[in-house]
Amino acid sequence: MKKTISLDKNHEKSLIKQLIAGEPQAFEMVVSQYHNIMLTVARAIVGEAFADEVVQDAWISAIKALPKFEGRSSLKTWLLNIVSNGAKTRVRRENRQISLDDGWQIEPDDHFDQRGHRLDDVHKWEQDTPEALLANDQLQTIIESTFQQLPALQRAALTMYDMEGIKMEEMCNILDISASNARVLLHRARTALQQSIEKYQGN
Repeated sequence: MKKTISLDKNHEKSLIKQLIAGEPQAFEMVVSQYHNIMLTVARAIVGEAFADEVVQDAWISAIKALPKFEGRSSLKTWLLNIVSNGAKTRVRRENRQISLDDGWQIEPDDHFDQRGHRLDDVHKWEQDTPEALLANDQLQTIIESTFQQLPALQRAALTMYDMEGIKMEEMCNILDISASNARVLLHRARTALQQSIEKYQGN
């Protein structure tokens, strides 16, 4: 999976000036750098059907808002925050009965370490590597199905933190959640996937 790289502040400031000036090469560079991860975040929150539309809307919103961008976060975080907000709004519009943050409130923060793993978690992952697990087509289908059934913020947290390597603080800013909420979301998402794997392997 392609990872985005962070631009240094001076390069980013120069790039933003070029974007505001309407320079097409600057826009092409930013799209090349961030479009894929924006799409990944949108898919994680709102699903495949609306992800492209959410990202297109996010680009339009970002272009309009660029002159007011204050640089308090990185350009990447700012763009992903726009995507996240748009995706969450779309989820609520499509199904008003779905809770975006389903389930995180009932877990005390002191049950988790800084990486979102429960301190009292007795479940152990199989010794198989993730690559070996995903090489099994049937199991991969089960994992994907379980992933798609997770609440939106659980999908988003798992995607950003475990799959894209986004730091905890940055992820919390993007999703507008606390670190304690994020750790619970990660635990619940990981547990759901782990249980699916264990159920398959126990058959």
